[in-house]
Amino acid sequence: MLPGAGFRTFEQADRVLVALSGGVDSSVCVQILRDQGFDVSALVIRFSPAHDAVVEAARAAAQQLGVPLTVADCADLFEREVVAPFCRSYCAGETPSPCITCNPLVKFRALCDEADRQGIPFVATGHYARVEERGGKYYVARAVSAARDQSYMLYRLPQDVLRRLCLPLGEFEKDDIRAMAREMRLACADAPDSQEICFIPDGDYAAFIRARGIEDKSGRFIGPDGEDLGAHRGVSHYTVGQRKGLGVAYGEPVFVRRILPGGDIQLARSGGEFYAGVTLRDAVRADGGAFSPGEALEVKIRSRAQPAPCTVQPMPDGALTVRFDSPLRAPAPGQSAVFYADGLVVGGGVIDTLLET
Repeated sequence: MLPGAGFRTFEQADRVLVALSGGVDSSVCVQILRDQGFDVSALVIRFSPAHDAVVEAARAAAQQLGVPLTVADCADLFEREVVAPFCRSYCAGETPSPCITCNPLVKFRALCDEADRQGIPFVATGHYARVEERGGKYYVARAVSAARDQSYMLYRLPQDVLRRLCLPLGEFEKDDIRAMAREMRLACADAPDSQEICFIPDGDYAAFIRARGIEDKSGRFIGPDGEDLGAHRGVSHYTVGQRKGLGVAYGEPVFVRRILPGGDIQLARSGGEFYAGVTLRDAVRADGGAFSPGEALEVKIRSRAQPAPCTVQPMPDGALTVRFDSPLRAPAPGQSAVFYADGLVVGGGVIDTLLET
């Protein structure tokens, strides 16, 4: 077994196409695979005009690494499948996760399509996660580095991607990767990590949405005891669990408990932002099967959360009810709840409604 190949055994050195951004993680990913004997090529994806600098960084990295690079322009697909739904979701009072949407619909699809075009059997990225095969099915597994683990972000990848996917960085800590980059004298060795939302470089989601001419939903702040606390700035400025930046003088800390369908924002005192469960839409299971009634799993309701025990209940309309063994803080509609068993990602879905009891 090749170290770093993500639980996967390769019979012989073969060709692999790496998603290269020019950052430290994807650049070291190229070198690890090449050191393992792979014939490595690279692909950089232009998702939007905000990614032009990424394309140039990838070109520089590919030249320094000595690997052939292909540029794929996916701006139209990215706009349709990621950016437009992101804006609609935020203006509906949700907190969407564009990376989770992008991975199966744009990034990994473009990577696999280009690999097919070039006759390359394997693909790889610089995600901190691993891939494990069990019983003829493939699963994303947690990274060795608990602090860097990105398995949550990959839960929607289908079997046709997982069966050819290599994730070398899943075996390493971030410090190890930066040390390798310095040893290789890569120009990106000390470059900062990329921001969370790649197409909004300044992080101002509300301004981005407003600049696109999309109307935000207005409403009122509703206090913990049902009192009207005045108008808010629009639902795109808030998320469940938020305390800072509310602009409400209440005399004690209050949190966003819930964003109501009409646009009002319900506030709660500390402790009121905990919920007993959620319902999910668009649920998927990694092996393509169905969730069992009363199935006991672990769930993460955000990327950096700790897995927590829960039970799931399939609903007749295709939704999934998730009951937490103990209440969890601030699950946010639009985010994903991702299920784990024995360290493997077994599926997940998009949080739709919040359950108090």
